[in-house]
Amino acid sequence: MKVLFLEDVPGVAQGGDIKNVKNGFARNYLIPKNLATPATRDSLQRIDRLKKQAESTRLKTLKDMKALGDELSGTRVDIEMRAGASGQLYGSVTNTIVAEKLASLTSREIDRRVIQIPESIRDTGTYSIQIKLHPEVRTDVTLLVHPIGMEPEEFLESLEDIAEQAQDAGPSAEESTVDESDNLVEDPVSADVSETDDSSKQQDEE
Repeated sequence: MKVLFLEDVPGVAQGGDIKNVKNGFARNYLIPKNLATPATRDSLQRIDRLKKQAESTRLKTLKDMKALGDELSGTRVDIEMRAGASGQLYGSVTNTIVAEKLASLTSREIDRRVIQIPESIRDTGTYSIQIKLHPEVRTDVTLLVHPIGMEPEEFLESLEDIAEQAQDAGPSAEESTVDESDNLVEDPVSADVSETDDSSKQQDEE
């Protein structure tokens, strides 16, 4: 079916475009949602006006998404999850969970599909993820995944304490290794004296 697109449909067409699409796609999705209309003589006379409207909508959407991206940039999103003593989660953090949290922070509906989690999050901790709000707008947020029963700030402090302890223990362990290695190196002066003594003993015996 040939249709005239009334609005932008990402990955399909822009408002004002005329394209052939499958009948089912047109009748069950595009036309009921008022995204397109059959390309009749009357509808084709509206092309110029529709293109201008679509361009105006496109620019407004981009402006809104840039503002939302600025608002979210660097935001910390606290997510409470059930976890074991080792920090392993009972389940995983999904883009649906993150979308709901972001919606509560911004009072705006966030499509879960724009949230890009590269790897499955199955442990407590902090994670940086990217949100693709628009083809031209991307922003990064930080997830703080903490166990149920522990406040986010308390959990964050515990992570900092663990990091400090690991940092303090690191140089000590390295120095210990160096000291042990030094003990294994034979003193060249002592070695020379020992060899001289052995030579003297052999001459006396002769």
